[in-house]
Amino acid sequence: MAGQIDSEDGIFEKLRRRDNQAQEEKTRLVNERERALYEKQQRRLSELIEANTTLPCTISSIRILGARNTRQGFLKRIVDPLLSANRDRPYTLSEALRETQYAVDKLHRHDIFSERPSISIDRPDQTDPSSTPTDIDVYISVREKSRLTFKTGTEAGNTEGSAFTNLTLRNIFGGAESLDLNASLGTRTRSAYQASFEAPILANPDFRGEAGGLASSTQKVWASHEEILKGGWAKLRWLGRGGKYELGYTGLWRQVTGMAEKASPTVRGDAGDSVKSSITCSLTNDQRDYPLLPHSGYFTKSTLELAGWGPLQGDVAFAKTEFEAQGAIPIPIPGIEGNSGVAFTTGFRTGLMYPLPIGFGSKPEASRINDRFQLGGPTDVRGFRLGGLGPRDGNDAVGGDLYAAGSANLFVPLPRVGPEKPFRIQAFINGGRLLALKRAGSEKDDLEAASVRQSVSSTIAALGNGLPSMAAGVGLVYGHPAARFELNFSLPLVIRRGEDARKGLQFGLGISML
Repeated sequence: MAGQIDSEDGIFEKLRRRDNQAQEEKTRLVNERERALYEKQQRRLSELIEANTTLPCTISSIRILGARNTRQGFLKRIVDPLLSANRDRPYTLSEALRETQYAVDKLHRHDIFSERPSISIDRPDQTDPSSTPTDIDVYISVREKSRLTFKTGTEAGNTEGSAFTNLTLRNIFGGAESLDLNASLGTRTRSAYQASFEAPILANPDFRGEAGGLASSTQKVWASHEEILKGGWAKLRWLGRGGKYELGYTGLWRQVTGMAEKASPTVRGDAGDSVKSSITCSLTNDQRDYPLLPHSGYFTKSTLELAGWGPLQGDVAFAKTEFEAQGAIPIPIPGIEGNSGVAFTTGFRTGLMYPLPIGFGSKPEASRINDRFQLGGPTDVRGFRLGGLGPRDGNDAVGGDLYAAGSANLFVPLPRVGPEKPFRIQAFINGGRLLALKRAGSEKDDLEAASVRQSVSSTIAALGNGLPSMAAGVGLVYGHPAARFELNFSLPLVIRRGEDARKGLQFGLGISML
């Protein structure tokens, strides 16, 4: 009896499987027919457009569908220039399609839609006495992103671990504005709170304004103190000939506090409060195919900061300039077609801080530890600890006024992983030097305009004396979309007296790696 029941169950199971297979086959055939029909329609549409590209047409109306939370006035600034009533001559069909695509691209770059807007074209109602035979109506369909994004998580890298919370309010006034709120607690950055508001100007995604404020407390273990920052900023960003431009003003109250028991006299001398009031301008030109793990292209960035001089006032005054460049070249491998994944990259960074008088005075002010350059660590000169290069006072890295650093890297895909994955083996050699301005005296009060010029000139000359501090090594690299991870084994080759090198494994995480 049991055997008969088992036999019947097996028959029903076989029939069920056959029904499922038949249904799957039927669904597959329907999908194939629908796909073939869609492709045929698309080919026919392309043929019709290609055959009529020179025909005159007029855009009589533009309708944006799905933009429930976006202001009409904001959208009109983008699409109204397309209307033929606002032009001095009619379109050809190809021109109308090209200009419509350009407007859709502008909408997409505001980052308030979850996917690229789609375009459809139709003829207006021919019974409408105001329409003409050349009129067309344009419909742009959009799907808005969520107006609220909340994220929490943890991060680790550069000898620091932290937990963060991020809240983003998007398109809050219907004009692609965004409010970003961040809070984080970490092992080195004890606390950091930041709020920023950003909005496009005249509905232009390539011309944006930003204002924000911050409060943070960071443990500077390489210099035996803690730095507290409070302040705000305002910035303008725009895309122009040569790259991306940024112009901004920053006002910060800084405090050097929490001295370690063995803090050096240099660090103790800069303890207390200071106010920095500065304007900054920068130009960035990024032509790399993948910025975090480039295979080809180049990158340049130049920055100039002017603090405390003239009407800026404050407690510190200087001109600070930095330049950074990177290039990547793909290396073809015989027997491998297309992208081999092997690439050679070089990077270079340099910076100079020039003392200036505060306000409209005549006596330049020496730099403070808050503002000097630091060099060394897993994101710039690997094989050295954070702040491991340059001037020191006892165990403290007190920073410098002039630096130069460079790196050469060879990237090879991991075996059995392939070049399309963001994993690489790297071999590198890097080096750099960090110097303080040479002064005739040792006291800050000894600075004069003439002596500063002479000091800067002699320090630049000293930069080329002897070999730079250098290290070489190999490691694993992962180019995540948010940041680049590196785990390297480094071997210091050239170390100057007092510098803090690191032989062995070193973990690095950053978005800008030398």
